[in-house]
Amino acid sequence: ARALVRNPAILMLDEPFAGVDPLSVNEIQDIVRRLAKQGLGIIITDHNVRETLSVVDRAYMVYNGRLLKEGTTAELVNDEEVRARYLGEAFHM
Repeated sequence: ARALVRNPAILMLDEPFAGVDPLSVNEIQDIVRRLAKQGLGIIITDHNVRETLSVVDRAYMVYNGRLLKEGTTAELVNDEEVRARYLGEAFHM
C-alpha cells in the first residue's frame, strides 16, 4: 500500500508469490489485475511461473542469466525452447 501512496507510473513486485498460500496468491493476482486495469505499469520478478504468467500481458524468460525469449503467455508456454530449457514438457497453465 505504501508503494501506491505517491501514485507511481510503475510498480515493481519482487517475488510476490513466493511462500504465499493459494488464497493469498488469488488476492495478489486480483490486486495486480485491478491496478493494471487502472493503467499502472507493473513489473513482476518471480520463480512461480504459473502464477505470474496468469496475470501478465507480456513476459521475459531468463535462463542462465540471459534473456531466453519474450512474448505473451501463450507464445512462451508453446515455445519449444522455453519448454525444453525452463518450463518442462509437463508444464501447463
